[in-house]
Amino acid sequence: MIVEKVLRPDSKGRICLGQLAKGVSSFHLTVDEESRIVLVPYSEIPSREKWLFENPDALASVIRGLASSKSGYISSRGSFAQFADEGDD
Repeated sequence: MIVEKVLRPDSKGRICLGQLAKGVSSFHLTVDEESRIVLVPYSEIPSREKWLFENPDALASVIRGLASSKSGYISSRGSFAQFADEGDD
C-alpha cells in the first residue's frame, strides 16, 4: 500500500500522522543528504515474549502451528479446565 499525503507542521514543528501510526509504538528516524525524512515504524514486544523471537526453532514451530490452524488442520485435545487453578511456575 502506497500512501501519499501532504502534512503541514504546526507552529511548534509537529506533524500528526493519525491513522498512519496505528499500531506503532515508536519510529526510527533518518534524514538523508537531501533532507528527506524517513520514518520506519516499530512495534515493541513485552520482554516476557522476547525469548520467542530470539529462539528460531520455537518461532518456526509457532509459525507452523498458526499456518496449520489457518488451513483447518486442527484436532481437539479435550478440556484443560482441570489446570485452570494451577499457578504459574
